[in-house]
Amino acid sequence: MNHLNMYAAKQERYEKMEYHRVGRSGLKFPAVSLGLWHNFGSGDSYDNMRAMCRTAFDNGITQFDLANNYGPDSGSAEENLGRLMEDDFRLYRDELLITTKAGYHMWEGPYGDFGSRKYLMASLDQSLRRMKLDYVDIFYHHRMDTETPLEETMTALADIVRSGKALYVGVSNYDKEYTEKALHLLRELHCPFIVNQRRYSIFDRKIEEDGVKSFCKENGVGIIAFSPLAQGLLTDRYLHGIPGDSRIARDGRFLHESDLTKERLNQIKRLNELAGQRGQTLAQMALSWVLKDDEVCSVLIGASKPEQILENISAAYRADFTQEELRAIEEICGSISA
Repeated sequence: MNHLNMYAAKQERYEKMEYHRVGRSGLKFPAVSLGLWHNFGSGDSYDNMRAMCRTAFDNGITQFDLANNYGPDSGSAEENLGRLMEDDFRLYRDELLITTKAGYHMWEGPYGDFGSRKYLMASLDQSLRRMKLDYVDIFYHHRMDTETPLEETMTALADIVRSGKALYVGVSNYDKEYTEKALHLLRELHCPFIVNQRRYSIFDRKIEEDGVKSFCKENGVGIIAFSPLAQGLLTDRYLHGIPGDSRIARDGRFLHESDLTKERLNQIKRLNELAGQRGQTLAQMALSWVLKDDEVCSVLIGASKPEQILENISAAYRADFTQEELRAIEEICGSISA
């Protein structure tokens, strides 16, 4: 080991970040968390990953969020996190929240997908080996499975906590009906179910429309929001066309050129003007908007370089909106449906 390059986290890392209680649990999330969905795969620069994670932790981001299939290739984000743990973060394990999920396709055959007990337990064992960890802080079921009895999935989560391989459990992409059923089952099993991870942004209000946001608040379950920047639409990236290095140009799996309609671009431009009036970038305002009330305890950001993390962190300190600003956002977004 080259001791000259050993990472020492900044002493002042906790001075500015806000930490929000997750539901009625004893756990707190940083207002901004780092997702390893993109840019931590097998084809990405390890040095850049390392710089991003160091920047995040040096500025109070204590949560790294993963899933078994993050990459590409599937599993590679967890493998890279394992390498980062060995190189930089082993000494800081007790200061970190490391989360992973299972629910989408991970390996061939009938046991590598959805919500069976066999899949969930095997997947977490694989994830722990890749990440070089004894446990994760939160293990999520990644999506609803209408064919597997929910009792089986929830009992598996409870047994995983009892085994010591996860401290808490969560669900991701669960609607209100499934969240309510999961909550009932897990409370009967005395399992610490604390969080639902859902997509939420100025452009995507489904968790308000389907009642999940208010249900979780009323029942002591936290919400962590992913895609708060609408896969990059709520940034200044597309104000003047589609850059060659943008997510639309490079990937096209989750964000398509057809998503950037004339009407949508007009919304983005108007929101960008409003953000400027607030002294923020559009990305900062979009994150601040998600954090504007206490129903969302953290926003998950993705990043391709450390500078983006620094820009986005500042949104946690500006989650204050006047009624006029909120009305203006609603007026802009009301011009076309999400």
